[in-house]
Amino acid sequence: MKKISSMLAALLVATGLQAQTHTFDINTSKVGGVIPSTMYGIFFEDINYAADGGLYGELLINRSFEFPNNFAGWDISGKVTLRNDGPFEKNPHYVRLAPSGHSDKYTMIENRGFFGIGVKGGAEYRFSVWARVPDGGTAKLWIDLVDNATMSDDQKLCNGSVEVSGKEWKKYTAILTPKKTFENAHLRVWADSKKTADVEHVSLFPVDTYKGHENGMRKDLAEALEQLKPGVFRFPGGCIVEGTDLATRYQWKNTVGPVENRPLNENRWHYTFTHRYFPDYYQSYGLGFFEYFQLSEEIGAEPLPVLSVGLSCEFQNGSKRSDAHVPVDQLQPYIDDVLDLIEFANGDPAKNSWAKLRADMGHPAPFNLKYVGIGNEQWGEIYPENLKPFVEQVRAKYPNIKIIGTSGPDSEGKEFDYLWPEMRKIGADLVDEHFYRNEDWFLGTPEAKAKYGNCGANRYDSYPRGKKQPKVFAGEYACHGKGKKWNHFNAALMEAAFMTGLERNADIVEMATYAPLFAHVDGWQWRPDAIWYDNLRSFNSCSYYVQQLYSLNKGTNMLSLTMNKKAVAGNEDQDGLFASAVFDKNTNEVIVKVVNAGDKAQPVTLNLKGMKGDHSAQLISFHSDNLTAENTLDDPKKIVPQESSLTVSAPSFNAEVPARTFYIYKIKK
Repeated sequence: MKKISSMLAALLVATGLQAQTHTFDINTSKVGGVIPSTMYGIFFEDINYAADGGLYGELLINRSFEFPNNFAGWDISGKVTLRNDGPFEKNPHYVRLAPSGHSDKYTMIENRGFFGIGVKGGAEYRFSVWARVPDGGTAKLWIDLVDNATMSDDQKLCNGSVEVSGKEWKKYTAILTPKKTFENAHLRVWADSKKTADVEHVSLFPVDTYKGHENGMRKDLAEALEQLKPGVFRFPGGCIVEGTDLATRYQWKNTVGPVENRPLNENRWHYTFTHRYFPDYYQSYGLGFFEYFQLSEEIGAEPLPVLSVGLSCEFQNGSKRSDAHVPVDQLQPYIDDVLDLIEFANGDPAKNSWAKLRADMGHPAPFNLKYVGIGNEQWGEIYPENLKPFVEQVRAKYPNIKIIGTSGPDSEGKEFDYLWPEMRKIGADLVDEHFYRNEDWFLGTPEAKAKYGNCGANRYDSYPRGKKQPKVFAGEYACHGKGKKWNHFNAALMEAAFMTGLERNADIVEMATYAPLFAHVDGWQWRPDAIWYDNLRSFNSCSYYVQQLYSLNKGTNMLSLTMNKKAVAGNEDQDGLFASAVFDKNTNEVIVKVVNAGDKAQPVTLNLKGMKGDHSAQLISFHSDNLTAENTLDDPKKIVPQESSLTVSAPSFNAEVPARTFYIYKIKK
């Protein structure tokens, strides 16, 4: 790390002393309210190939031949036939590989993966297949990972085999080790030249998954989540919870149990955007609710599952009663899904079948679920009508579970104004707010306030407080640059400015999650996103680093920080400055966050009331001279936080915050 001496820091300050200094009064001797451990978290939505083809470690597409086009993702040659009386009730299809009958012609199936199969030279990959020999005896299957895009003498990157025996279905595995790294490999399964074999659930995983789980997560992507130190993990969406219609809604009970018997589900994003169209985008449910809970536990986040309230997507089906929505008097199966999920997560395996399933899957101890979201971006009278019986039954049986309702898809407006009082009336513990807005909204400019009303870092200053008031969950938000919705530095800086208001209002804002989380560079449909990747590499966006800086430096308690007795929230007389302060009891540090969103450097004075003398400190700086620059696969560390050391003289410390910069001061008390 680059070290900056106190003398150099003083020289930097001196350049701005002739300008008007902005004095931040920080009362370090009066510790404020507790900052929730859930304050900064993550939200997972299966969009942009975030699950299959992304976080979920499976490398093969349509592994069970259940896509509507049963051979989607596969190329076939020789005598390959599709059958539908397989061993798994929810995935009945499989293929029969028969000898071609010619010595120089072969029966083979080839899987193209998700935009190819990325493999690393020398790494191990676990191939598995359920297979049988329908006529009895034995049959050998040959397995190749191949590079068929080059003019090499031998396309094989590596090969292996499994020997199938008997008429009963059994699982077979082989380890494949490619001799070189290749991003766009295919997998081939060759049939025996003399015996017919049936194959089902053809699968390929890296052996080195996150935490080594066989049905595991892609390691680099899961580690990126862990490094965020999230307080809460919201899953599995988003709009996929609702589904395009009721039949395609996300049903958690289909995502648990043996992975080979989890049914395929349509992903509502596969035909939503005509400009980014992916007709072969489905959910294998290999990444299911057990895996979500397990991942939450392993990255140290509170799990926050979201379930259907019996309303399909209102953007596509409207907010009036129709066959796209479940009548209130027919909601019990949907309510049971919530009650059963709580048992799956927290119940005693000796007393409940869903809890027993959790134990049978390898987790006898409860997951300690505390939150449940019911509904996603619903609105209109139809939503509170449906939500009410859910709340009543969950409250009666599980009074300690916190229930999260929604204020609809917008940050203001008619539906927002209607739903907040309804959530109070029903007794929701938290209300999920969503806002994808431009730079002006996040800055809270006069123009934005005239258009949107309550926005920017002052947004939550005037929200009602009180024991009976629901807390805020900022469940989906991101700055979308005007006309260019990409992950440039300026959008991340606007988010950092806005988040000072979240931190200042941690007594009413219990959690916040940037969205979306993941995007495949070849399969994205929505941007900006926190983490981008191809089949082998990944990078963290500028917005990721802003989220990480807040999460790693959230402290334990709020501190009062004002300028001229007002919150520092980019108001017209504050020269583009935003600021907040916290105290961390664990490290005995005062942590001050300052964003200069303006185009000129600004001198500031930290008036550390309650502190005297010199204190060792750390300065973290996040800055780019190019506001439209962003990290990339080829330059993943182009814009990252920089750390330096300095000495802070209390009570009055003079500094200068450069233009377009996010600073964090961590001062030992």
